[in-house]
Amino acid sequence: MQTAVVVVIGAGGMGQAIARRQAAGKTLLLADIDEKLLSSVSDELRGHGHTTRTQVVDVSSRASVSALADAAAELGPLTQVVHTAGLSPVQATTEAILKVDLLGTALVLEEFGRVVARGGAGLVIASMAGHMWPPGALTAEQKEALAHASADDLLGLDFVEAEKLSPQEAYPLSKYANLLRVRAAGIDWGRREARINSISPGVICTPMGRQELAGGSGLHMRAMVEASGVGRLGTPDDIAAAAAFLLGPDASFVTGTDLLVDGGVIAARQPGSCAS
Repeated sequence: MQTAVVVVIGAGGMGQAIARRQAAGKTLLLADIDEKLLSSVSDELRGHGHTTRTQVVDVSSRASVSALADAAAELGPLTQVVHTAGLSPVQATTEAILKVDLLGTALVLEEFGRVVARGGAGLVIASMAGHMWPPGALTAEQKEALAHASADDLLGLDFVEAEKLSPQEAYPLSKYANLLRVRAAGIDWGRREARINSISPGVICTPMGRQELAGGSGLHMRAMVEASGVGRLGTPDDIAAAAAFLLGPDASFVTGTDLLVDGGVIAARQPGSCAS
C-alpha cells in the first residue's frame, strides 16, 4: 500500500508549521524557490522523523508547477496540497507580487487540481489583506476574469498591469483574487471528489510578518492588532491548527471558502464595531 503524499509549497514559517503538523506518517514533498532553505528545513524535518522529499519550484512558471504536480503524483496518492508561497509589499516589486501571489496561486490550483487524489484536500494561504480590498473597486466582469480566466491570461488583464499598481495595491488585489479563485476552483476540484479552501491569516510572527512590521505600514499594522478582539500577533502554529481542520475529515462539507484567522482584525474594522 502506497503512503499518502502531502505537498507543501513554501518553506517559510507557516509552511514549516503546517508540514510538521500534517506530514506524520506520510510522504512530504516540500517545495520552494530557495534551494538552501529547502535543504535546511528538510534536514530538520527528517531529524524529527518525517519522510521528506524536496523540489525547487518557481510558482510563476507553469512548467515548474506542472513538474512539481507530476512529481507528487508519482510518489503516491496525493491527499493534501498546501500552497503557502507568497511575497509581501516590503519584499518585492509590483511585478513580482503579481507573478507569485496572483499567477502562482492560479497555476497551483490548476495544475494540482488535475492530480489530487479523490477525497483529497487543498489549501491556499491568502491574507486578511484580501478582505480589505474594496469589492466595489472591480466590476462584475473584472471579478469574473479574476475567478475564471486561465492562469496564463491573468497578467494580461488590463486592470492588473504592473505599471498601474503599486506593491501596496498589487498585494491586496492578488489576495482578493485568491479568494475568488478558490471559490471557483471548488467546482473543478469537486469533480475529482476533492476539496479546496483558503486561509486568510492576519499579522503572523514569521520572517515575512516581521519585515512588514518593520516597514512603513508597521505602526498601522500594530494598531490594528491592538484593536482586534484577540489583541496579539498570530503564530505559525495558529495557522497550522486551522489548516489541520480544513485539510481533515471534520471539514468534509467545507470547500470553496475562506477562513479568516486574523485574531479579529477584520471584524474590528467593520462598520458598527467599537474599533471602527
